[in-house]
Amino acid sequence: MAARAAGEFRRTPVERSDQRIAWERTDEAFFAAGACHILAWACRDSYPDRPIEIVGVRPAGGSQVFHVYAVCDGWAFDHSGWNPEPELLAANMAFEGHPLERVTITDGLAAFCETQHHRAPDRYWQDPLPRARDYVSRYTPPWA
Repeated sequence: MAARAAGEFRRTPVERSDQRIAWERTDEAFFAAGACHILAWACRDSYPDRPIEIVGVRPAGGSQVFHVYAVCDGWAFDHSGWNPEPELLAANMAFEGHPLERVTITDGLAAFCETQHHRAPDRYWQDPLPRARDYVSRYTPPWA
């Protein structure tokens, strides 16, 4: 699957206010907007023998990360599967219409959620971790 911008799947006001409705979106939409950070950490945890880093993107000069993904050897994993990282960044920049900044995230998931105002796993309608692990397992990593 080709890299798709996370912004294509932004949640509606109703989806933002009702966790059940947000949960019921397709997996691609759920992990593009609203649970991308959960998917990135699940990807890293799925391959403990690989040097996978967690990366976020934000508007250039901004402080708020709006999309998170996993990276290994130049390949990025997010809602659109494994793609070369430059293609993922280009898709997001084209959709957003302004320069983006790549940020390596060194905090753990809990600290990231706190500092970046992202929903912690226990704040979803159901536990998103099994859903994220299942989603990761559907895609063959580029090194396999």
